[in-house]
Amino acid sequence: MGGASKLGVLVKGSNYLEILADVDTIVFDKTGTLTKGSFAVTEIAPVGMTEDKLLELAAYAEHYSTHPIAVSVQKAFGQPVDATRIAGAEELAGRGIKAQINGQQVLAGNAKLMREFGIEPEDKQLVGTVIHLAVAGQYAGYALVEDELKPDAKTAIDALKKQGIRQTVMLTGDSDAVGQKVGAQLGLNKVYTQLLPGDKVEKVEELLQAASGKGKLAFVGDGINDAPVLARADVGIAMGGLGSDAAIEAADIVIMNDEPSRIAAVRRVAQKTLGIVKQNIVFALGVKAVVLILGALGFATMWAAVFADVGVSVIAILNAMRALRVPKDI
Repeated sequence: MGGASKLGVLVKGSNYLEILADVDTIVFDKTGTLTKGSFAVTEIAPVGMTEDKLLELAAYAEHYSTHPIAVSVQKAFGQPVDATRIAGAEELAGRGIKAQINGQQVLAGNAKLMREFGIEPEDKQLVGTVIHLAVAGQYAGYALVEDELKPDAKTAIDALKKQGIRQTVMLTGDSDAVGQKVGAQLGLNKVYTQLLPGDKVEKVEELLQAASGKGKLAFVGDGINDAPVLARADVGIAMGGLGSDAAIEAADIVIMNDEPSRIAAVRRVAQKTLGIVKQNIVFALGVKAVVLILGALGFATMWAAVFADVGVSVIAILNAMRALRVPKDI
């Protein structure tokens, strides 16, 4: 655990290191975990209004949200928001926002949210996160928001596969086009898209049931919606830099610098630690067994008994100190 802390990784208990060494399936959230979470509005397509008006409505609807997508919309708007014009803002998990703006109901979210209120959104195969908007029950257009991969995301996936990870999976609430694009770029084995927070728990349950007997499952996430999945996985790993307090609290391991490549590094630490533990057990029991047999036969001296007790303990401690030497790369 001390060695892992040198890599910027907080492990909350030694048992989690042991589980991590046996992990053969790793499930990732997308936004903020494999991608930067620094979104930018790249396209605005209004219906029956100007681009500026559509962007203004989106910014007002997302005003109370701290989600990276909402922040990007507010940044693109670039003007102060008059909160007195907003009433009854409600965040609908995994779908979007419903708010009263200037006395009119405004919906801002994904296609599921639109259809939930009987509104048919514009059907385009866009690669990015699409925020559909509706005003007073009428479709008003969409804004396209795009994210980018973290610099070391691809390196992290490749390193984990080299370590023997059998399956890498991504769960996301984004559209299928976005999820499949990210999955192809990173070389992930499976991608599940358009998931609500509850759907993520169900997918993890399915993966846990399908896992091999000894193999364990790890989930990596950063958002408040990831907390139930982090708690359910065999070992939960949270991004601690920008991650929510709920995710950090629910996780068993926290990566403080938000670099996914640290997962492979701390897994190497876990495997090395287990190797040292097994070495010490075999060495200690082996020496004690030999001295015990020699003592029964009348060949062992008092000094041999001292070595089998104190000497073996000292050697085991010195050997265990090797766990503090950790590789800086993966």
